[in-house]
Amino acid sequence: MSDEEFLVESRGALTVLTLNRPQARNALNGNLIAGIGATVLAAEQDPEIRALVLTAAGDKAFCSGMDLRAFAGGEDVGFSDTPENRAFQRLTRGKVEVPVIGAANGTAVGGGLELLLGCDLIVAADTAKFGLPEVQRGLFPGGGGTYIAERIPLGIALQLTLTGDYFTAARGYEIGLFNAVTPADQVLDTAIAFAERIAANGPLGVAACKELVRLSVTDPGKATDRLRHWQGVVFASADAEEGATAFMEKREPVWQGK
Repeated sequence: MSDEEFLVESRGALTVLTLNRPQARNALNGNLIAGIGATVLAAEQDPEIRALVLTAAGDKAFCSGMDLRAFAGGEDVGFSDTPENRAFQRLTRGKVEVPVIGAANGTAVGGGLELLLGCDLIVAADTAKFGLPEVQRGLFPGGGGTYIAERIPLGIALQLTLTGDYFTAARGYEIGLFNAVTPADQVLDTAIAFAERIAANGPLGVAACKELVRLSVTDPGKATDRLRHWQGVVFASADAEEGATAFMEKREPVWQGK
């Protein structure tokens, strides 16, 4: 699947989605948001896809956030109630059913950083800058940026959102926001390596970890209930039996996702 503003590539069990508007710093217009949402839906509906990698073209910016020119022109930039827009919104809240790895090849501010915050793992270029500067413009990061405290200590989250200051990739790694920082030309390969390691694991166990670890931060009470659900599903599954059998037979497991 491809469009001049976004590219979708299959790499075995992975889907790689590339934002392809480098001339506009990969700003999010209606077409790009719909394309991201459609790719999310396709990945969730394909049992062979085990992870989604999100990256961008060019070396200047991963994403500069909403395309203000498109917004000012009355374009639908993700606000209407369509399946694609709903899927995009779920992505920004970390609620995509498959693991998502962000590969930030360049700067990500405002909505661009909010898009990364919806990813489960993030790899950042060592030359990139990041920030949530909305308060400096009389706004606030209303696309999910205020949930940054789910990933980093509260005091640092407040500092970043209240000042709107930019920070480096190294600082992002230091505070636990990023999983790896690499030279820009190694960002995508590093993200794909993470995705391949995840995709090699039992899909039911991965799904359980993705949901339960996030819930342990956002809704501990619900996490307890869902833990019981996942215990019943995963430990009684054919994949659990296959995992144990493959370990004893010293071979790679063959997962069925059930």
